[in-house]
Amino acid sequence: MDVVVLIGRVMFVILFLSSALGHFTQTKAMAGYARAKGIPVPEPAVLGSGLLMLLGSISILFGIWADLGALLLLLMLVPTMIMMHAFWKETEAEATQAETIQFNKDLALAGACLMLFAFFAHTEELGLTITGPLFSL
Repeated sequence: MDVVVLIGRVMFVILFLSSALGHFTQTKAMAGYARAKGIPVPEPAVLGSGLLMLLGSISILFGIWADLGALLLLLMLVPTMIMMHAFWKETEAEATQAETIQFNKDLALAGACLMLFAFFAHTEELGLTITGPLFSL
């Protein structure tokens, strides 16, 4: 069971680690996109969301307060979902569809983060982690 959970953690964080890398290596381009979406301070927002993804991913991957890591990813996902993928503001059908897909992806990932938080904060024997949970449910 421990190995299965570890494999799941690795698979889960790959998306966030690769996105964090993009946030740090393509900051200007991503800030331009964020600016176009109406984000008031786009460069710090891009770097901040990249940092949340990196820290949350490392936490979950290595099992260092993985419950906190899940909350860090959730903290990044909810504002991104609402501010960057506001499909209800789009006027063109293709843009509406694309933003709806991205919104729903972020919503599903946010739900997974909540489940991971509960799992890590509630389960006593996590196995293959460096620390136990920070929170206790």
